[in-house]
Amino acid sequence: MNRVLLTALPSLLVLGALTACATAEPTSAPATGTTTSAAAKTTTTPAGPPPAPEPSTDGQCPYLASSVVQEANGQLVRKVRLSADQPDPACFFYAGASDVQLSVWVFRGAPETAKAVVDRAAPVADSNPATVPAGWNGGSLTTPTGAVYAVAKGGNAVVVTSNQQQTIKTRRIAETVVGNLGL
Repeated sequence: MNRVLLTALPSLLVLGALTACATAEPTSAPATGTTTSAAAKTTTTPAGPPPAPEPSTDGQCPYLASSVVQEANGQLVRKVRLSADQPDPACFFYAGASDVQLSVWVFRGAPETAKAVVDRAAPVADSNPATVPAGWNGGSLTTPTGAVYAVAKGGNAVVVTSNQQQTIKTRRIAETVVGNLGL
């Protein structure tokens, strides 16, 4: 019995490995995607916006000067931190050691995802329409902790949050960022 097992075991292991590595053609398209032919790549619909970025390193915002933030938001910028996102990291401008006075997130990707980023930041039902710069759409609102201005155009989205209650400040920053990046 042991002899039969020792002879058959290597074959069974190879067969199991080959079976695990084999790929079968799908018989129907997945519920969350579309397939145009058997050899076509399956694409899935986005599940929603990516998580909001978090600051990870100190640095200078590559598309927005601290002096512009100071002037628009009315507070001294003591420190700037950046997220790990590339090519456009989110920028966090601090008024004190741990108090973020203003943040800017530039998203580039699928139009549906850009719209979802804006809808999460400034939901249409809860905000005022935002249509500046020309051709961009989204919302602006005042929150208990400040103001938000979020707009999208195509696959681009810009979300600006401030610890100040005036949405005009966040709108001006969004306009500056769109201009500086040539979006």
